[in-house]
This record gives sequence, C-alpha cells and structure tokens, in this order.
Amino acid sequence: MPVDKKPIAITIGDAAGIGPEIIVKAFCQAPEQFHNCIVVGDKAVMQRAWQVVAAKTRPLPKPMPMNMPMPMQEGLSIQQVGSPLALEQVPAFGKISAVAGQLAAYSITWATQSALRGEVSAIVTAPLHKEALALAGVKFPGHTEMLQALAAQHLHKTTDQLPVRMMLANRELKTVLVTIHQPLRQAIDAITVDNILETLRITHRAELASTGRAPHLAVAGLNPHAGEGGLLGREETDIIQPAIQLAKAEGMTVSGPWSPDTVFMRARSERGQPGAFNVVVAMYHDQGLIPVKYLGVEQGVNITLGLPFVRTSPDHGTAFDLAGKGVADPSSLLEAMAVARMLTGIGLGA
Repeated sequence: MPVDKKPIAITIGDAAGIGPEIIVKAFCQAPEQFHNCIVVGDKAVMQRAWQVVAAKTRPLPKPMPMNMPMPMQEGLSIQQVGSPLALEQVPAFGKISAVAGQLAAYSITWATQSALRGEVSAIVTAPLHKEALALAGVKFPGHTEMLQALAAQHLHKTTDQLPVRMMLANRELKTVLVTIHQPLRQAIDAITVDNILETLRITHRAELASTGRAPHLAVAGLNPHAGEGGLLGREETDIIQPAIQLAKAEGMTVSGPWSPDTVFMRARSERGQPGAFNVVVAMYHDQGLIPVKYLGVEQGVNITLGLPFVRTSPDHGTAFDLAGKGVADPSSLLEAMAVARMLTGIGLGA
C-alpha cells in the first residue's frame, strides 16, 4: 500500500469525558506519535485538558503550544470546529450536555468529510457519549452509524448499500459484530442469513487487505452451547449454519457455529502462539466485546470495517467518573493511533 502523507485526524469526543485529557496525556508521553496529526475539536476544551494534566504531573511539562489549524509544528495542531468556546463555556466534567454532544458531532463531521475528500488519511476518534449526542439532536446512536451515514451520503448511496461492521481487536484477539448498537431483542431479530454473510464478507476482505492472507473466521453461536442441535434454540441450525455454508461456497475459510462460551478462548493467541482462528464473528455487541475488553482495555482498538477510509478508536468510553482527575490512561488511544498508521502505511517519519 502506498504511503499517504496526509495527516491523521483525531477527534476529541465528548468534552465532558476523558477524550481531550487522554489526547493531551498521549502527547506528553509520546509526542513523536503526533507527527503529522491534527486534533479536531475546540481549542478551549484542549486548553482545559492541558491544565488538568499539568496539575497532576510532576515535574510539570512545558507549556503545550497549540497551532491552529494544520500543519503541526512543535505542538498539537488544533482544527477548530463550530464557534470557539470560552474557557467558562466548556462543558463541566462528567455532565451530559447538548453542548458537548454538538461539539462531538461537529468534530466527527469535519474529520469524516475531510477523509472523504482525501484531505486526511485516517480518523482516530476519542470516545463520545450517546446521550449527549441525542440531547444535541443527533439521530445516530454512536460513531459507527454516523460515520456510515456521512460516507454513504458522500458516495450517493444508502446506508444499506454501504454496510459497515465493528471490529474490536487487541494483540491477542479480534472480534467482529453482526449487530452493533441495538437493544438485544432487536439485535436477535437482525441476526439473519444475509447479515451474517455480509459480516463474513466484510471481515474476510478487511483481513485479506491488512495481512495479505486469507483469514480463518470462526462464527459464534447465539444460544448456549450453540443451540445443542436445536434443543436450546434453532438460530444456529436455521440461520447461522446456512450463512456459513454460503460463505464457504464463496471461497472463505469459515467454521462454526461454535459455542460462544469457549470460542473466544480458542481464538486467543498467547505467548507468541497463534490461536485456532484469526477472527471471531460474534452475533451481538456484548457477546463480542466483553472477551476483548476483559483482556485489557489499554490495548484494545475499535476498527470500523467497510468505510472508504480508515477509522480507529480506543475501546473504552467517556469515563465520566474519571474525567478531570488527570488519571485516565491514554494507552488505548496510542494503540488506536498506531493501528491507524499501520492500516494506512504511514510510519512515524512519514
């Protein structure tokens, strides 16, 4: 893949959460990682985050220069979106607000449109709060759906014509979800042959593109013990197995449905030894995310598959209970930035 020297855009997420803070902490810990990056959000929000980090750091880091907008020189390059806030207007830490939701939406929109125009090479998104988005009148339940809708609109497609999937990955395990942000009752109804097959196709293409090798995809069952041959549910027999057979007919290496209480352990790589499978395709949000997050959120990365640009994010949320305390861990953000660079072919010296 040719190296693209366009910058990586990092959105600040919810201003009341830990997003701005972990961006500053990541910059303090590894400023070289921010070469050719631009932070998309609000300058006053980032100034407050700097004050929080500086107050908890001994010795104090030197004052952080903030350039507006790009290119980055010696400090964080800030792309202001929306009307600039005064420091006293910045949303309070840990409080759901329409102001924070609107700022998060502005940041996502700017970064996405820039990526679609080819002006940035990838997007790394700090966590947002879904209730804040709703208060701001944003109809999307999260990043994934908003990114999909903006990309589809740009390409003159419907969202059905641009299917995307959520992958959560760390150094030991990768999972991809058939359904994402839906109530569980609705998610079960959305587990169809077509949706599973589409998930397998998207995952196969993404893994082939990123690794150069056709992956072995394991499909988790929906019911306990993968249905026990129909005794504990018919979804495995009537829906999941037919989708697997269709994927195999298209040349994919797919197995399952496997019992969901053991398949993630089998797929996990340990002590340098690969697991039995490259990726586990899970049926619903918590089934796929709990195993990865249990292994440690500090190394987890969320990757959106199917978009016409690279998007990664930390695998944790806004952590309102930690916001403003200067104790949030930026490790997952740094990992998300590293994965974005890997997927776009950009090295630190690019």
